[in-house]
Amino acid sequence: MKSTSEGKADISYESVGKFEETRFEKIHNKIFKNASEASLIVAREIAQLIVSKQAENKDCILGLATGSSPIKVYEELVRMHKEDGLSFRNVITFNLDEYYPMKKENHHSYHHFMHEHLFNHIDIKPENINIPDGTILIDALKQYCIDYENKIINAGGLDFQLLGIGRTGHVGFNEPGSHINSGTRIITLDYITRVDASSDFNGIENVPKRAITMGVSTILKSKRIVLMAWGQNKADVIKRTVQGDISPEIPATFLQNHDNTTFVLDQSAASELTRFKTPWLVQDCNWTLELKCKAIVWLCLKTNRSILKLTDRDYNNNGMSDLLALEGSAYDLNINMFNVLQHTITGWPGGKPNTDDSNRPERANPAKKRIILFSPHPDDDVISMGGTFSKLIRQGHDIHVVYQTSGNIAVTDEEALKFAEVCNDFVENDATKIDFQSVIDFLNNKSENQMDSLEVRKLKGLIRRRESYAAVRYIGLNESNIHFLDMPFYETGLIKKNPIHADDIAIVKEIIEKIKPHQVFAAGDLADPHGTHEVCLNAIFAAMGALKPESFMKDCWLWLYRGAWHEWEIHEIDMAVPLSPEEVMLKRHAILYHQSQKDRVMFQGNDSREFWVRAEDRNKHTAKLYDDLGLAEYEAIEAFKRFDY
Repeated sequence: MKSTSEGKADISYESVGKFEETRFEKIHNKIFKNASEASLIVAREIAQLIVSKQAENKDCILGLATGSSPIKVYEELVRMHKEDGLSFRNVITFNLDEYYPMKKENHHSYHHFMHEHLFNHIDIKPENINIPDGTILIDALKQYCIDYENKIINAGGLDFQLLGIGRTGHVGFNEPGSHINSGTRIITLDYITRVDASSDFNGIENVPKRAITMGVSTILKSKRIVLMAWGQNKADVIKRTVQGDISPEIPATFLQNHDNTTFVLDQSAASELTRFKTPWLVQDCNWTLELKCKAIVWLCLKTNRSILKLTDRDYNNNGMSDLLALEGSAYDLNINMFNVLQHTITGWPGGKPNTDDSNRPERANPAKKRIILFSPHPDDDVISMGGTFSKLIRQGHDIHVVYQTSGNIAVTDEEALKFAEVCNDFVENDATKIDFQSVIDFLNNKSENQMDSLEVRKLKGLIRRRESYAAVRYIGLNESNIHFLDMPFYETGLIKKNPIHADDIAIVKEIIEKIKPHQVFAAGDLADPHGTHEVCLNAIFAAMGALKPESFMKDCWLWLYRGAWHEWEIHEIDMAVPLSPEEVMLKRHAILYHQSQKDRVMFQGNDSREFWVRAEDRNKHTAKLYDDLGLAEYEAIEAFKRFDY
C-alpha cells in the first residue's frame, strides 16, 4: 500500500467482497485470519507513511493507541527499525489517552506501556513523544487539555490515527454519550470498561474511575484512521459499529463519517457481520455441510420450529431458496441434517467398544485408549469437560491430565496469606522449602506494582496444585496420572506473560511422546483475558506438528473443548457428550475444589458469574438447543470440535 503526504491510503487492504456481500456495512473493513497477519499489514502502512514523509522532508504525525490490539504492530515497527533501518527521527506521536490519576512510572500507565512496547526500542526523539499526563492537578486539567489539542494542531494535525475499540464502543476513552464535537478532556469511565480492565489491575476496585482522552472530534480530524479489533469479545460491538446507525451510545459509529477509515479485523471479531453470520442473506453460497448446518440451526431458532418441522416456505422466506432447490425438498434436507446432528451425540467420548462406529464421532478401537487432557490453568479440565472427564475414567481409559501452567498469578494475596499463616502454624520451614514467615511479611507489606517474590509465587502455585489434586481425586483419577508442566512462558511473576518459546513446546512434546495418546483434549477457547489459552494451544499445535511423522501419531485425534468463556456453536460441534443430573453435580463439586478461584475470580473477563455457574449454564444451554432442534432432551451437554493438526 502507499500513503501520500495528504494521508489518503492507496489501500492494499483489497476489497473484501462484492457489493451485495457488504451492503449492510457502512465502514470499509478487511478481515484477516489472525491478529499477527493483520498487524504486519498495519505496521507496513505506518512504515511507508513515515518513509514517504522523510522523502518530502516532513514530520510524520502519528496518533497511537494502547491496549492489547496494537502490541504486535509495535513489535513489527521495532523489528523494522532494528533489522530494516526504519528511522523514527521525523515522527511526532500523540497518544489517545491515559488513566487519571496515574503516575508515569506505574506499570499500569500508558506512559509505561508505550515506552515498554515501542519508544524504548526506536530512535524517536523524546521531545516528540506526547502522552496525556495523569499527574496534572485537577484545577489545571482544562487548560492542559486545550494545550494538548493545540499542540496537535500546531504539529499539522494527525496524519495517521491507530485505534482499538472497547466493548462499549469507545475509541480512545470516548465512552457512550460522547459528542461528535468533543475535544481532549477528562471523562468518567464506563463500568464495563473498568470491568474489562480489572484483570490488569487485579480487581475492579483498583481500576481508576477517570481518564484523559482525545475527543471524537480530534480523532475525526485525522487524515487516515485504522481501527483494529481481535477476538470474539469484540464481535458484537464491531457489528453494531459497522452496520448500525450513528449514535453517541456507540461512539465508534462516528467513524462512519470519516472518508479514509479502515477496520482491520480477525475472523472472530468479524464473525457477527451479516456476511459471515448469515451469508445466505446477502449472497449465493457454496453450501458446505457445516454451512448447511449453521443455516438450518439459525432457521429453526428464527422460526421457532424443530428441524423436522421446517417447510419449503420457511426456507424460501428466509434467503435459503437456493439450498432448497439444490436439495430438492425440505423433507429430504431436514432428515439429512437431523441425522448429522444426531450422530454428534455420544455417551462414549472415548469410543464405544464392539459397535459400528461409521456414524459415531469417535472410533470404537482401541477399546481402551491412552488419553491426554491438556488444561492451560489448573481448573480448565473440570470447568470445561468435567463430565466427559469422569465418563472417560469410568469407561476404563488410561487418561492423563496435564496442567500446562502453575496458575499462580490467579491466586489473590489474601488467599495466599491465609494459607501461609496456616502453614506457619503447623509446618516446619525445612519440610516445605518455603519460608512462610517471609511470605507473610512480604504480603503484609506488599506495595502497589510490586512483583510477587519467588517464595510467594511458589506458595500460590502450590495452592493451585493441591486444589487440582483434590478435584481430580474426587472425579476418580489416580494421582500418578496427574502431570504439571509449569511452562516457562507463564512464570514471569506478572500478569503479562512471555511469548511462547522453544522450551515451552519441548515440554509439551515430551509429555506427548511419553504417553503416546490416541486422544488429546485441549482448550480451544481463546477468549481468556490474558491469552494463556492461546499460547498453550499453540504449543500443543507446534508439538503435535513436530511429532506428526511418528507412527503413534497416525492414531491420535485432537479434540478441542470450550466452556469457561464461550461454547462452540451447534454447527461447529463434532462430538456432544450428554451429562446426567448426577454428572452435572459431580462436575460442580469438582470445580468447587478450586477454592482459591471461588467468590473472587481475578480474571473473569466480561462474565461476572463464577466459573462453576458459567460452565453449568452453558452446558445446559447447549442441551436446550439440541432439544429445541427436535433431538433428545438432556440435562446438559459438553461439546467438542475435532481439529486436524
